[in-house]
Amino acid sequence: MSTRRLPLSPRGARRPAASPLTRRSALIGGAGLMGLGLAACGGGGESGGGSDGGGSGGDTITLGYIPSWTDGLSLAYLLDNRLTAMGYTVEHEQITEAGVLYAGLAQGDVDMFPSAWPEVTHASYMEEYGDDIEDLVAYYEGAVLNLSVPQYVDITSIDELAGQADRFGGRIVGIEPGAGLTKATQESVIPGYGLDDYELVTSSTTAMITELENAIDAEEDIVVTLWTPFWAMPAYDMKALEDPEGAFGEPEALHHLGRTGFKEDFPDAAEWIAGAKLSDEQFGSLEDKVVNEFGEGKEAEAVEAWLEENPDVLPPVEGE
Repeated sequence: MSTRRLPLSPRGARRPAASPLTRRSALIGGAGLMGLGLAACGGGGESGGGSDGGGSGGDTITLGYIPSWTDGLSLAYLLDNRLTAMGYTVEHEQITEAGVLYAGLAQGDVDMFPSAWPEVTHASYMEEYGDDIEDLVAYYEGAVLNLSVPQYVDITSIDELAGQADRFGGRIVGIEPGAGLTKATQESVIPGYGLDDYELVTSSTTAMITELENAIDAEEDIVVTLWTPFWAMPAYDMKALEDPEGAFGEPEALHHLGRTGFKEDFPDAAEWIAGAKLSDEQFGSLEDKVVNEFGEGKEAEAVEAWLEENPDVLPPVEGE
């Protein structure tokens, strides 16, 4: 397999400095799925998955996502499993910045963003790159951003944070600087609720989780930026603070996004994806399986186990 770099040349896309990308090897499923893939590639000279091979995509689909955002991680491995069963070779492009991911999708450096928040959280990226992106389906309804505290913290609303900065060390612990959640917190929530005496500390989702764990272990007060659906909400017994001013915006759907030409190049994949939707309970069980029950390095095994437990949730794949 050739290795492609993702820094994004033509069409005027901007690439932020120091945004490292890592390439994973093509991920192929177990022997049963490989057998299905070979069968799909045989006969009639067609490429895998039923594509006529005339498009730029061939039979390889590259999924781009930010691995610390575990909705995207979980959906990437779920799609990997199902697309592999359809005869595609699946590659994973792990990216550290949302802006780079949207630019890469718009330029065709990745074929698909498995779990995007384009309606509210990533609306600014869609304004910039949306003309070169295909919306494949809204697969989950009701996603929301929030500020959260552990259950032992005796406040229930964002407006109660005003005047209590000292109690929280003058900090709101955030995630990646380029995240839509970070922008909403900095530009809408902090000024909207008069929280100018708080510093929004950004680094990464992983670092935020580490700080949250340490604070909970010590039963210290902490406020963090979180979202639903996200495994950390129930895992750490977090309380989403009410947002009476609506500073985080309305609930939104999570989408599968593709590069321009995805539906034409991969018509059978696009048709299957359009019918693949998850309820809150189904999504939660998938993410819990991937992140908590199996953990890092065993994502493919987690998806196999989840599919065995939920055989009728997703549309069937021809040949299985």
